Amino acid sequence: MITRITQHNFSAVVSDIENMAWEDLTAADLLEVAWAYHAFSVQFRENLTIARSLHPSDTLLARLEREECRTDNLSPWPGIAEPGERMDHDEFMRRVIHAAPLHADARARLEAETSAYRRAVEQVDPVIRAMSIVSYEDGGLERVFRAMLRAPEWDGAPQQAFRHFITEHIRFDSDAEEGHGALSRHLPLDDRVQPLWTAFAQLLARAVPALQGTDKRDLTASGDGAAAQAMV
Repeated sequence: MITRITQHNFSAVVSDIENMAWEDLTAADLLEVAWAYHAFSVQFRENLTIARSLHPSDTLLARLEREECRTDNLSPWPGIAEPGERMDHDEFMRRVIHAAPLHADARARLEAETSAYRRAVEQVDPVIRAMSIVSYEDGGLERVFRAMLRAPEWDGAPQQAFRHFITEHIRFDSDAEEGHGALSRHLPLDDRVQPLWTAFAQLLARAVPALQGTDKRDLTASGDGAAAQAMV
């Protein structure tokens, strides 16, 4: 599906994420991906809240909020969500990442990387954070989710719950007329959102070293390429 985001430079960052070494990931690596995505999902909810505050009478955004927050559309899932249980989507991911223990060193590294990501996002202008919603919902995240599904190993209950989250979000986003893209594409969009995508790409590369592979660019280093740009 061709969406508005292909018209903007930040689409190259989405491509950088798609081109990461998803096929190389083990089930253990996917837990690191889940940790990174949980941090992203928190900022997504915050950005949606900002968008709603800037557009309080927008009925489409209100519907989007109902389908992302305090909703039962991911329930039930064994060990994560009870039948009919309503929760924000980032709460679902919080339960996923805490469903499997991590080695202390890995947990400390992931907590440091996700905290740094959150601090960087908090520096971004609220108008830009609100604008990011359309870049996520109108094709950007669907591309990322489809890339994630190239990972070959999903063994383990937390991994299966994460896969459920991903596949359901592809379903939520992909309907051209009724999906989440349709609820957000009326918002303005420009390349000021690129630093948010760059921060996400860098978070994935730093939190999940296996994503860089042996023949991939080091997105944590400075240099050429959209995803190597620093947060501004």
